[in-house]
Amino acid sequence: MAPKTPISLSFLFLILPIFFFIQALSAPNYNYNYQKAYNELSYDFYDKLCPRLPMIIRYRVWAAVQNDSRIAASLLRLQFHDCIVDGCEASVLLDDTKDMKGEKNAPGNVKSLRGFEVIDDIKADVETYCPETVSCVDILGLAAREAVYLVGGPSWNLPLGRRDGLTASKKSVLEQLPSPKASLENNTAKFTSKGLDLKDLVVLSGAHTIGFARCVTFKVRLFNYKGSGQPDPDINAGMLSDLQSMCPNRNDGTNANLAPLDVVTVDRFDNEYYTNLISGVGLLESDHSLMADSYAAHMVRQYSYDTNLFYDDFAESMLRMSLVGVLSGRDGQIRKNCHVVNVDDGY
Repeated sequence: MAPKTPISLSFLFLILPIFFFIQALSAPNYNYNYQKAYNELSYDFYDKLCPRLPMIIRYRVWAAVQNDSRIAASLLRLQFHDCIVDGCEASVLLDDTKDMKGEKNAPGNVKSLRGFEVIDDIKADVETYCPETVSCVDILGLAAREAVYLVGGPSWNLPLGRRDGLTASKKSVLEQLPSPKASLENNTAKFTSKGLDLKDLVVLSGAHTIGFARCVTFKVRLFNYKGSGQPDPDINAGMLSDLQSMCPNRNDGTNANLAPLDVVTVDRFDNEYYTNLISGVGLLESDHSLMADSYAAHMVRQYSYDTNLFYDDFAESMLRMSLVGVLSGRDGQIRKNCHVVNVDDGY
């Protein structure tokens, strides 16, 4: 089976500059400057510098998805965990050192994030054809986009030219990463600190249409919801029974067991996640909490009815997220190995 060719989004391509210009004029002064990031990136950044890049990305991600159906969700999640903590600078890819406790082994990431080897394979190919040219953070963004498309989701034009960060912080993960167990208010606050909003949170939560979650991330809903000693009363009864069998109430190796985030179409990117929320079969507390807010619940219902609306908004939110905390120009560096910072001249 040959890899698919991404759908052309010419209309989106034409309106994006207008959208970001208006967005920058109207947006509050957030911590991250979207206008500056957008101005310093371009859609054709690698066209002459590394013309084989799209082909390399497409083949490597396609091969990875063929080998492991979970990898599409893993790559998408990897980009989110990178961008939402200190911005999109590939800090999540850095290994710990004796002087730096980074993001990989922080709670929420350790024994949870996957897909590093796919990024490594892409980087190795890219370094063969165009050494020291393509940043790890751009590779991560392109790989996540391709992964979504290959399992049935939308594509989007991604401005390129980001540079890789020089450090990573476990402390930043603890402070900034949204939690599957947290309230909607708490997670929304973490989004707004990045210049994102509640709409972005609801839209990007739709990424849970693919992938799995470990029992430890939702077990409290099954046995001791909010300290009651009882299950969450809103969980679908049939789903509750299945999950309690999969995730028994004990602290052992079963905490690592996996349950599908979308019980209907776990390997296909679609809008079924939102239909599941309405039916009471959302898995995580952070998913379930969307239905308790009138605005978020309204969006959930809209997306459950209209796949195209969800896809359009998902593409827009992914673009917004990809501009959080971007390094460009002479900031940061182009890592030669995505796991470690260059120790020479910083380029």
